[in-house]
Amino acid sequence: MAESPPAEQLESFLDTTVQTSTAEAAGEFILRYWAEILSLVIALVGLVGNSIVLWLLGFRTRRSPFSVYILNLAAADALFLGSYFVLCMWRIVGDFDFVILMLLWLCLLGLSYRVGLSLLAAISTERCLSVLFPLWYRCHRPKHTSVAVCSILWALQGLFWGVLVALYFLNKDQFYNYFYSFLPFVQFVWFLLLTCVLGVSSLTLVLRVQCSSQRRRPPRLYLLVLLTVLVFLLCGLPWGIVDAVRFLYGFYVIPFGLTRLLACVNSSANPFIYFFLGSQWCRRGREPLRVVLQRALGEEQVGGDGGRGTSHPNTVDKLS
Repeated sequence: MAESPPAEQLESFLDTTVQTSTAEAAGEFILRYWAEILSLVIALVGLVGNSIVLWLLGFRTRRSPFSVYILNLAAADALFLGSYFVLCMWRIVGDFDFVILMLLWLCLLGLSYRVGLSLLAAISTERCLSVLFPLWYRCHRPKHTSVAVCSILWALQGLFWGVLVALYFLNKDQFYNYFYSFLPFVQFVWFLLLTCVLGVSSLTLVLRVQCSSQRRRPPRLYLLVLLTVLVFLLCGLPWGIVDAVRFLYGFYVIPFGLTRLLACVNSSANPFIYFFLGSQWCRRGREPLRVVLQRALGEEQVGGDGGRGTSHPNTVDKLS
């Protein structure tokens, strides 16, 4: 039988374990602290970029079917970043009610995140349809499809999260049943469905770009959609994966601070993608951001109209 270790060795071992655990906890706290600071900085930068896109598409250009989607995507990203920044600052410096803060966090961030995912799926699916059925898309596409789709997506998510808020204030017993059972299930199903749609339609576009790039340069519009989807898959998807794994298995597969940082990067990157693709680096001099954004969306300006850009209504379709 092995001898029991002396008391001095046990005490030394326990002291070392406590010091190691304390050092790990301190290191984790420092990492989480800097990740949150970086997330807040990125959220501010992204909020400015999305606000510029909202201003240009909302008041400085004539809207096309595709620009309606981009306008709503910028609104969803701006809502996500603004809500994230305000709620984080409220949690850091304010005296808050934890339940109310959690409710606002779930509703505002959950609504904006899932509307953004839904809009990306709709954008990618519509571009996919324009590739697979170009004649139908040009001739038989309903005129107000973009407005109708965006309105339905906002209404569905608003109704879903509105029911959550109403249950909290009207019937807290039903709220907790809804929160712990029905809410995670609906979120998981919606996330899984939209991710599958986004993946299939994006893969179709990739194959289309691969085939067309052998004959000519692919349109900016295809590249814009693919880059936006790629950024979401790398940076925005982990947020939904963490929620799904937590619903199925009850643990975090990725540190939550990292998913928040990546989600802020995802919502902040889109304006930079638009302006990067719309810029013509060979030209000297600075162009108005409105012109750069129109070029990125595949819209050609056909004449001056006192500061409001116009575009030919069939330009986007011809690129398909």
